[in-house]
Amino acid sequence: MHVNTLKKIIKNLIYFLIVIFFCINQSYANERWKIDKEISKISFEVPVLFTTNVKGSFKDIDGFVQLDTKDREKNKAIFSVSINSIEINYQKYKELLLSPIFFNANKYPLGVLDTKNFLNINNKISKLEIELTIKNKTIKIPINLEVNQLTQDLVQIKGKLFFLRSDFNIGTGNWQNTTILKDRVELNYDIFLFRE
Repeated sequence: MHVNTLKKIIKNLIYFLIVIFFCINQSYANERWKIDKEISKISFEVPVLFTTNVKGSFKDIDGFVQLDTKDREKNKAIFSVSINSIEINYQKYKELLLSPIFFNANKYPLGVLDTKNFLNINNKISKLEIELTIKNKTIKIPINLEVNQLTQDLVQIKGKLFFLRSDFNIGTGNWQNTTILKDRVELNYDIFLFRE
């Protein structure tokens, strides 16, 4: 009976040490940065023929960056915007933008930027390829970004990317025509991340 008790204690001790080692290894291997929703901004602009461009932003954004500090091979970043939180300079067209003709916000409530995986960003200005998902369609898009280390626990990432609204069926029927409302959309991001 004494031997069985000793075996149980050793088995539990080994199990405990494995769990502790795994937790320490995981905490060392991953560094997570979360978006500061209060000061971060994602905005867009679409040229319009003979009048003021459509300009807007998304008030509800979320996201994080996870860095693999051990192997530096499994870094990822995901950012999302709530389509319903869109604000535009042509406020009377907001319902039209949220409708199935443009974003179909009831069916597709989020737009997502996903890096999947990237190497560490060592330079202040870096190039990445991201996956942009709108209306359940995903397209790879190259982006340039500027990274500013503001403090040890606060980083700013800013830049812009371009995509075609026709690639995501943003604008159907009469709004599919790109003569007046242009096809090329400019998306600007100014994202602040704090270390968790």
